Amino acid sequence: MSKRSDNVTKGIEKAPMRSLFYAMGYTKEELERPLIGVVSAHSEIVPGHINLDKITEAVKAGVRMAGGTPIMVPAIGVCDGIAMGHIGMKYSLASRELIADSVETMAMAHQFDGLVLVPNCDKIVPGMVMGAVRLNIPTVVCSGGPMMSGLVDGVETSLSKMFEAVGARKAEIIDDAGLEEFEQNTCPGCGSCSGMYTANSMNCLCEAIGIGLPGNGTIPAVHSGRIMLAKHAGMAIMNLVEKDIKARDIINEKSIRNALACDMALGCSSNSVLHLLAIAHEAGVELNLELFNEMSAKTPNLCHLAPAGGTHMHDLNNAGGVQAVIAELSKKGLIDTSLITANGRTVGENIEGKYIKDSGAIRSVEDPYSETGGLAIMWGNIAQEGCVVKRSAVAPEMLTHTGPARVFDCEEDAIDAIYKGKIVDGDVVVIRYEGPKGGPGMREMLNPTSALAGMQLDKTVALITDGRFSGASRGASIGHVCPEAASGGNIGLLQEGDIIEIDIPGAKINAKVSDEEFAKRRETYVPREPNVKSGWLYRYSKMVAPSSKGAVMKED
Repeated sequence: MSKRSDNVTKGIEKAPMRSLFYAMGYTKEELERPLIGVVSAHSEIVPGHINLDKITEAVKAGVRMAGGTPIMVPAIGVCDGIAMGHIGMKYSLASRELIADSVETMAMAHQFDGLVLVPNCDKIVPGMVMGAVRLNIPTVVCSGGPMMSGLVDGVETSLSKMFEAVGARKAEIIDDAGLEEFEQNTCPGCGSCSGMYTANSMNCLCEAIGIGLPGNGTIPAVHSGRIMLAKHAGMAIMNLVEKDIKARDIINEKSIRNALACDMALGCSSNSVLHLLAIAHEAGVELNLELFNEMSAKTPNLCHLAPAGGTHMHDLNNAGGVQAVIAELSKKGLIDTSLITANGRTVGENIEGKYIKDSGAIRSVEDPYSETGGLAIMWGNIAQEGCVVKRSAVAPEMLTHTGPARVFDCEEDAIDAIYKGKIVDGDVVVIRYEGPKGGPGMREMLNPTSALAGMQLDKTVALITDGRFSGASRGASIGHVCPEAASGGNIGLLQEGDIIEIDIPGAKINAKVSDEEFAKRRETYVPREPNVKSGWLYRYSKMVAPSSKGAVMKED
C-alpha cells in the first residue's frame, strides 16, 4: 500500500531526502514505517502548554508501539490570560489562522501520513483542527488536559474569580491581602484553566465531534490518565492511517451537529461559535448562526461549570465526562450515534455503559438547568447579522434588560470608566471598534466583564461589543455584534444615552433608534481611524471575514 510519505522516502530520486532524514538519526527501518507528524504546542509561556512535552513524548510512544515513526513539529500558542487587556490580545484570534496555516505547511512540506495534534488552550485547538481538516488526512487530537481548581478561603476557585477579584479590589470589597490570596492560589498548576472557558470548551467539543478520544476534554492535566490517553492517541492514529479514515470522515455535517448539541448541554464558551463556524468552513460544511439557535431550542443545558456555576472540569470528569453528557443527550435523539470517531469506534459504541455519576456536575435531561441550550444568538437593528451570548452564565433577571447606552470606542476607555465608578445600575456598556477588522483581532473583553462582576454590577449592567468574550466572562455579555463598527455596522452609530433593549429569550437586541435616524447619523458618520497600519495585524484586518462567518481569512 502506498503512503503519502513515499513522496519523501521511496525511490531512487528520493535518495537526497533520505540522506537528510539520516542526518537527523532516523534509520532505514523507521523510514519504511508511516511517518506521523506530532504537532506539539509545548512552550514555557502558557500554563496549559507547559506540560505538553510529556504529552508529546507519550503520543510518540504510542505511535511507536503501533508500528509508526513519530516526528514532532512545533506550533505557536498565545496565552489569552497573559495577553488580556493590552495589545497582545489583538494577536490571539489572528494566531488561529497562523496555526492552521502552519499545520498545513508542515504536513504538506514533509508528507506526513497522519497527524496527532497536541494543543490545549484557546485558539490553538481550533487552529490545529482547521489545518488538519483542510488537509483531510488521518488525524487525532490529544490535548494537555484541564487545570485543577484552586482553593481560596476554603472555596474552589478558577481564573474567572481571579479576574473578578481585581474588580473587587478596585471597589474596596477586598484588600491587598485578599487579592494576593487569589493570586497565589487560583491557578495551582499546569493545564487549561479549570472552568468551562474556551480552551476546555474546544477540547470537550473535539471529543464530541469525534476527533479527540473519550476523555480528551476532561481528564486533568496532572492525572496519569492523561499520559495513558496520549499513548492511546498515538496508537489510534496508526489505526486511522491503516484504515484510511481521514479528518473529514470524522468531522462532517452530522458530527458538527453532535458537537453543537454538546456545546449547548455543556454551556461552552461563546467563542465556540466562532471556532465551530471556522472548522465547518474548512470541512466544506455549510453552517450558519440560525442552526445554533435551532439546536439550542431543543437541547437542554445540563452543566453549569465556572463561570456559570461552582463546578469545575475535574468535577465534570468525575461525573462521567463528555461521554456521559453524550449518552444523556442520546436519550432525546439529539446525537447521531452511528458516526465514526478517532478511536475507530462509533459514537454509540463509545457511550455504551456511560452514565451520570454525579448530578451536581451533570444534570439529567429530565432535570436540566434549562430546557434550552447554554448559548443564544440574537438579531436586531444593531446586530443585523447576529451576535452571541453565553445564556447559561446570565443571571435570570438580566435575560431581558432595557437601559441607556454608555458608548466607548475601545476596551481601555470602558474599563477606565468602570473602575472610576462611572457605570451605574441599569447601564448598557457598548464597546465598539474591537471586531475582527476594527480591533483588529477581536479582543476578549474579560477585564470589563470581570470588573463589573467584581464590583457586583453583573446583575444590573449589560455589555455589548463587536469584540468577543473570554469563556471566563459571565453576566449579560453580548459579543460578536455583526456588522462590526469598522465595517459600517449600526453599533458604530450608537450615541451616548440611546436606549438599548435586550431580549435574550426572544433572540432580539435593538436600539430604540429609527431607521430614519440611523440614516441621518450615517450621513455625518466618520469611522474611527484604524489603530494598526502595519505588520501581520494590518494584513489580517484586510483579509479577515466577519464574525458571523467565523472570522476566517478570506480566500479571495
